[in-house]
Amino acid sequence: MLIRNICLPDGRRGQDLLVRDGRIAAIAPALPAPEGMEIIDGQGQLLSPPFVDAHFHMDATLSYGLPRVNQSGTLLEGIALWGELKPLLTQEALIERALAYCDWAVAKGLLAIRSHVDVCDPRLLAVEALLHVRERVKPYLDLQLVAFPQDGVLRSPGALDNLKRALDMGVDVVGGIPHFERTMADGTASVKLLCELAAERGLRVDMHCDESDDPLSRHVETLASETQRLGLQGRVTGSHLTSMHSMDNYYVSKLIPLMAEAGLHAVANPLINISLQGRHDTYPRRRGMTRVPELLAAGINVGFGHDCVMDPWYSLGSGDMLEVASMGLHVAQMTSQAGMRSCFDAVTVNNARILGLDGYGIEVGRSADFVLLQAGDAVEALRLRAARLLVVRRGQVLSRTPPATARLCLPGRPAAELDWRLAH
Repeated sequence: MLIRNICLPDGRRGQDLLVRDGRIAAIAPALPAPEGMEIIDGQGQLLSPPFVDAHFHMDATLSYGLPRVNQSGTLLEGIALWGELKPLLTQEALIERALAYCDWAVAKGLLAIRSHVDVCDPRLLAVEALLHVRERVKPYLDLQLVAFPQDGVLRSPGALDNLKRALDMGVDVVGGIPHFERTMADGTASVKLLCELAAERGLRVDMHCDESDDPLSRHVETLASETQRLGLQGRVTGSHLTSMHSMDNYYVSKLIPLMAEAGLHAVANPLINISLQGRHDTYPRRRGMTRVPELLAAGINVGFGHDCVMDPWYSLGSGDMLEVASMGLHVAQMTSQAGMRSCFDAVTVNNARILGLDGYGIEVGRSADFVLLQAGDAVEALRLRAARLLVVRRGQVLSRTPPATARLCLPGRPAAELDWRLAH
């Protein structure tokens, strides 16, 4: 295909993009049209690399209301509710819900997801189900799985053996949850144990780390230290990091450089962090999201995750990473032009780095994976939650969405069509 008259995330306008054999063959103005090739008029809209979600829980998605609803809205009740649901899970239902969510994702231009999967159920039903889903969706979506000991790898009997079994079955990444272990010392021990396991197996690490309002929950410090000790730089992610929102500034001034030296990635989950954190506060109430601008300023790669969609922790969501990025920029007060573009990067290129995706990006020679958005640039895409006009993977169109328009019939004025953009 040849897509004419597009703008690119780097600001170039009036570009054409040529796709051959599933790859981007050329990007330039006024490219010649090969005979017989499909030609699409981009109408000056933004062509972006696909959205990427660096933190999700697909084993729990779309289970809202089963077996009951989280009444307090807290993280801990959500974990307890998930514990009630686990004995009732079936592999068929897990697969059905996950595949339904993957359909939502593709329609929203989300073509790569890192999903944590609970390994504390000795049956490993969820692991088997998501491994099956990973194969089913491989032609159109990259699904990367994290072996996640939801109840604590040391706290939950058999969890370490279950985690190793999950890795043996083909799960991609080593996960952990040190702040949910019985003691601070056990949390520290779990970080060391799991990082050593990842180093032995040559795997990446992604830990739920310090997902707490407690400013003394400081396991990310251990995670950074172990990353350096074991030579895991660039392969380790600290997810959530919400305690950093409450930490003393002096301590953070030491912690962030340590994380940068270790080459840690960081993932914030704006929709969920601000919903679950601060539940025990009166006013002023903490919102809980980690220090995104400060981490970025230190050169740390920061991504945003959706985390939950209609599950025991969160009753909303639709797989829209623009909604995630928009919430992130509001909570972090990243409302400058540069700040907003950084939030767009946090759901595209930054997350792609976290997952280690090969061939990602709008460059000649890379995979022809992209989304045509009804917006003129990244900031406008965020402002409008832009329609995904076209979703393409390996040169194949996966989804088309009509432009968002309204037909105005105002008294005393001629009928007119209005799209949701403002003129540049």
